[in-house]
Amino acid sequence: MPIILRQGPYKRFFYSNEGSPREPAHIHVRAGSKEAKFWLEPDVALADNNGFHAKELKSIIGIVSAARQQIVDAWNVYFGN
Repeated sequence: MPIILRQGPYKRFFYSNEGSPREPAHIHVRAGSKEAKFWLEPDVALADNNGFHAKELKSIIGIVSAARQQIVDAWNVYFGN
């Protein structure tokens, strides 16, 4: 599970096995027992949420959007795209 970024309580990461065939570029965000998944292309969009409240999700989307290109680049390096 490569961790891409940490900011405050949020850890942003990929799972090493992202499916077969591999899903499109996305990032998982975890804080404590809460976790959400965000698609990165064409725009940042919530794919799944387990525990985050709407206000917190809005903040996380802003954080992920600001680092979107860095995350996509890390995805491509890690998965060899």
